[in-house]
Amino acid sequence: MIIKRILNHNAVIAKNKKDIDILLFGRGIAFGKKVGDRILPSSIEKSFLLKNSDNMNRFTEIFIDVPIELVYVCEKIINLGKITLGNHFDEIIYINLTDHINTSIERNEEGIVVTNPLRWEIARYYKEEFELGRKALSIIKKDLHIELPIDEAAFIALHFVNANLENTFQESYRITEITMRIEKIIQDYYSTEFNQDSIDYYRFITHVKLFAHRLVERNDYHDEDDADILELMQKKYPREYKCGVHVADFIQVEYDYLLSSSELVYLIAHIRRLTKNLS
Repeated sequence: MIIKRILNHNAVIAKNKKDIDILLFGRGIAFGKKVGDRILPSSIEKSFLLKNSDNMNRFTEIFIDVPIELVYVCEKIINLGKITLGNHFDEIIYINLTDHINTSIERNEEGIVVTNPLRWEIARYYKEEFELGRKALSIIKKDLHIELPIDEAAFIALHFVNANLENTFQESYRITEITMRIEKIIQDYYSTEFNQDSIDYYRFITHVKLFAHRLVERNDYHDEDDADILELMQKKYPREYKCGVHVADFIQVEYDYLLSSSELVYLIAHIRRLTKNLS
C-alpha cells in the first residue's frame, strides 16, 4: 500500500490495491516515511476502512492526536460489544466512542468529574450495555492504567445504545428519561416497586423503550382501530385501564402525543402482566 497522508508517527492514510483509502496503524509505521512511499504489511498492526467518506474524514482527524494505545483499547471494547451484545453497530461508534473516552481521560487528568444523572436508569433499562460499560472501564484501567469514575460506564453504554438504534446520543438520553418517567407513574399508581428480574418486567421495559424511541422520532403508530378491545379492557381491568389512561394523559401533556387506541391497549396489557400478582 502507498502512503497518501501521514497523520503522525503511528498512523497513515494509504491506498490499497483497489485505490481505496484505508487508515493504517502501527508503532512507528510512518517513521522516516513520506507521501508516496510503500508500507510493508509487516509494519501494519491495525487497519480501518469506513464505508462512509464523511465518517472516514472525521475518524482520521480524531486520530491525529489520539494515542495509539487508546485506539487499540477502543477497538477492543467495540469488539467485546459485538460479541456480548450480538449486534452489528453503525460504524460511527468507532468515532464517537474513541472521541468520548479520549475526552473523558483528558477531563480526568484535569480533575474534572462529570456525573451522569441517569446512571441508575441506564443501568436498569440497558443492563447489558451498562455491564459492557463497566467492562470497558476495567479494560481502560488494565491497559492504560487510568481509572475512570463509574458514571462513565453509563455514558459508554449509551454510545452502544445509540449505535444500535441509529439515533443520536441526546435521543438515547431522552428515551431513557421517558422510559423512567412512565415506569415511575405506574409504580406510584400502584405504590410498589417492580421485580426487575422478571420476564414481565423485561417485556414491559422493552415495550416502553420502543414506544419512547418512536415518540422521540415522532413516528405515529398506525394500526387497526382497537376501540372495542379498549372498551372491553376498561370493563375487565378497570384499575389497569385507569393507570394506562393516567400514563396517556402524561404523554399528551408533556410530549404533545396522543396514544392511539391500539397503543393504549398494548400498554394496559403490559401493565396487567406487570401488576397481576400484586395484592
